[in-house]
Amino acid sequence: MVVLVTGANGQLGQALQNVSQSVSEIRFVFTDSKTLNITDKENCFTVFEQYQPDFCINCAAYTAVDKAESEPGLAHKTNVVGVKNLAESCKKHNTTLIHLSTDFVFDGEKKTPYSEVDIPNPKNVYGLTKLEGEQTIQTLIKKYYIIRTSWVYSESGNNFYKTMLRLASERESLNVVNDQIGTPTNANCLAKAIIDIIQHTTSSIQPAYGIYHFSNEGTCSWYDFAKKIFELNKIRITLNPIPTSSYPTPAIRPKYSVLDKSKIKTAFGIQIKSWEESLQELVLTYNK
Repeated sequence: MVVLVTGANGQLGQALQNVSQSVSEIRFVFTDSKTLNITDKENCFTVFEQYQPDFCINCAAYTAVDKAESEPGLAHKTNVVGVKNLAESCKKHNTTLIHLSTDFVFDGEKKTPYSEVDIPNPKNVYGLTKLEGEQTIQTLIKKYYIIRTSWVYSESGNNFYKTMLRLASERESLNVVNDQIGTPTNANCLAKAIIDIIQHTTSSIQPAYGIYHFSNEGTCSWYDFAKKIFELNKIRITLNPIPTSSYPTPAIRPKYSVLDKSKIKTAFGIQIKSWEESLQELVLTYNK
């Protein structure tokens, strides 16, 4: 079985490379923007023709949330046009597409976790283009899994975890927003869940295609997340909670974006760790 991965240099792409080493029955083909530029339709068709993948995991995306407000065309090119190219390639080769989406498709006005049946209402350009990408997939193909996730971090790439460690080495105090509530997601946990879905699909008579939510369990603010990062890394720093209004950004963030994981746990029997436990695992591995 061949699994083609786009955006292999990103956080999830690198996590999949790590996790895939223990999966012998799958041949993974990892590509970056140089070997597979999803915005180039002919390039997509050529790569799919070469590898004839059974699955395609799309980790390629425009993820610069604030820059997207001033670069909507670039965000749309990758998150919508690029996704369309992949969906058409998947349709041509009977490939199942596993596409990563985001909690930012929601407006954050709820007070309880968002389920897959809640109506999206993105408040920023990034979230809008990710939603349009989802809709493009649903229009073009039937064999797909759209996985919405949130607050992804890992030991590689650019993310909140690494930013906090860097800032702590430069400053004696930090201000962190405490009124945006969500759930951190360890990229390695997400990678393992995706491989579980692939394995479940190949052994199922009727695969449960559709939209799913995945993050680690529990809820916290960015302030809580930062506090736990410093605690586990034994870093002493003055941490000040501040409201979003004190830290304005070009893109509006959801105030509440906790995801309900009931559907993915039921459909695939996936066990999900708490965000604290998965963070501790990363810290222990990272600090070896």
